[in-house]
Amino acid sequence: MTALIAANLMRRKARAALTSAGIAVGVAAVVALLALSTGLNRSAGQLAHLGRADLGLFQKGAADPSSSVLSLSLLPHLRAQPDVLEVAPIQLIVEGVARSPGAVTLGIEPNGFVARLLVITAGAQGPVSAGHVQIGDILARERHLRPGSTLQVSGRRFAVQAIFHAGIAEEDSGVIMGLPDAQALAGRTPDEATTFAVRLRPQVPTARAERDLIHAFPGLLAISEAGEAVRAGVNGQLITKAVLLIVVLALIIGALTVANTMLAAVLERRRELALLSTIGWSPRQLGALVLGEAVTVSLLGTGFGILLGLAASKLLPGALGLGEFISPVLTVWDLGRAILIGISIGIAGALYPIWLVTRMRSVLALANA
Repeated sequence: MTALIAANLMRRKARAALTSAGIAVGVAAVVALLALSTGLNRSAGQLAHLGRADLGLFQKGAADPSSSVLSLSLLPHLRAQPDVLEVAPIQLIVEGVARSPGAVTLGIEPNGFVARLLVITAGAQGPVSAGHVQIGDILARERHLRPGSTLQVSGRRFAVQAIFHAGIAEEDSGVIMGLPDAQALAGRTPDEATTFAVRLRPQVPTARAERDLIHAFPGLLAISEAGEAVRAGVNGQLITKAVLLIVVLALIIGALTVANTMLAAVLERRRELALLSTIGWSPRQLGALVLGEAVTVSLLGTGFGILLGLAASKLLPGALGLGEFISPVLTVWDLGRAILIGISIGIAGALYPIWLVTRMRSVLALANA
């Protein structure tokens, strides 16, 4: 049967190619959005653990975690919570470093645990001074910077005070400055910050701490996992909903395309199918033949769609202004979902042609052929 399926498709190369191309477009859109969503997931998840925090607190309902606005007046109340060991306010500036838009700038307090956990590898020890910055060792290597160099952040020049290593990629690729300097660059008041990095007391379960903090402070959102970071932001939710919408549209349009192609093939090959029936092919075997052709065409389109989607995913972050902040990632699960969508398109598109061919009477088909 496999040889017959291949022969039938080769006899109608143009039709099979056009059908596969239509499926490929839908699958490519799904793959691109899945890769973007996974990349956003990973990038956003790292924001919850800045400074080696157990979890991060953000404004509930913010467009994304980096646009959160929290009042520093909450700090005494948070530090009084029984599960909390330390809280450190952080002001985030995204895409502020000139010629390194992927570098995240953190404004921190000089005596907070985020500052204490930094390992200074070059330059002056101690907290960062006003008008100065400390830069991660990864960024220092990429930009060939050293203590005494200057770095432009959000249009303002800062002197590099020291180079540090934090052990967290987002920090080691970024910049640290004093909280007041970061607040001024971000246009925030001295009472505002983006997030609160929280360290929990030993043996305190993170899930329980999240639940208790959200209950005590309804306006805050506690995030400890990457998936929570994406769900927290409106932008992440929009991407997730866009993926679902594209999947539904791909299934509907792809199934209709396959159904049209297979229906035309069945009507053109009534005599051939009738002959197969007269020599002993059962309705189930005829249905399997139609299904095999439909799924094969769909899988061909899916394979091309995956390649096209990977290429498109490289362009999406730049088009959305997130080119250096998000690196698209296609996981095995994402690849599996794309293949599952392709198979589903083939099966759904073949249902009516299968129903038709299994009810075709060989004598009538031969007479009308």
